[in-house]
Amino acid sequence: MSAAKDMRLTLSRDTRLCMSLSGRPSNFGTRLHNHLYQALGLDYVYKAFSTTDLPAAIGGVRALGVRGCAVSMPFKEACIPLLDELTPSAARLQSVNTIVNTDSRLVAYNTDYIAVAALLKSHGVPPGTPFVLRGSGGMGRAVAAALVDHGLGLGTLVARNAASGRVVADLHGLQWQPELPEKAPGAVLVNVTPLGMAGAAESEAQAFPDALIAEAAWVFDVVALPSETPLVRAALRLGRPVITGEEVMVLQAVEQFALYTGVRPDAARVAEAAAFARAG
Repeated sequence: MSAAKDMRLTLSRDTRLCMSLSGRPSNFGTRLHNHLYQALGLDYVYKAFSTTDLPAAIGGVRALGVRGCAVSMPFKEACIPLLDELTPSAARLQSVNTIVNTDSRLVAYNTDYIAVAALLKSHGVPPGTPFVLRGSGGMGRAVAAALVDHGLGLGTLVARNAASGRVVADLHGLQWQPELPEKAPGAVLVNVTPLGMAGAAESEAQAFPDALIAEAAWVFDVVALPSETPLVRAALRLGRPVITGEEVMVLQAVEQFALYTGVRPDAARVAEAAAFARAG
């Protein structure tokens, strides 16, 4: 029997609930977490939600004993005043992607930073490489911190919103500008905007033009769905090495899984769960 057909979760009053809050919920995290629960024999279940009332949603996490809550755009910063404690990563970035509920105390983490830092290392991106980061939202903060902490060189942050752009740039010692540069030879190009995201108005938009991609050292698109965004397709067409948002999504989800359950699945289990999630 295939893994997909063998996914049966037996629920009871003791089953622990984990969830996600997102402006555009997807099935990927739901399938990945539930597959791992089943494979590891853990009495948990995971469900994705959206909301138009964030305070009520976070209140529900606390009041109903929801064990863990993943947080995606556009809630990563707005949820902060509703929580009890920020761990150092979340406090430094002022951006939250994970909430852990222990006895009604809500503690915030940022596992995006951990995932991005790990990928820069595993892909062998050399320290000292310049970069251009497009976007200044909650994910932009985590990515900017990981890029700087990895030791990359001169960084340029491109954001149309001057207020948020300057805040993120100043926080990490980057140059801010409202428009893409005409040239950035040998740079890492990083997209943290919704450009190319499935379901977004700009789903067919390419976050960087071919002229910049052709001269780039690496192309990194944090958009996870679809796995091959217009930017990733362009980079592959032009022969540039890529880091994908799907890689980020899997690694940060594994960190969340460990925080919620106290169990860290091995690489084979993670690869199996990621393949199952992609198939849904």
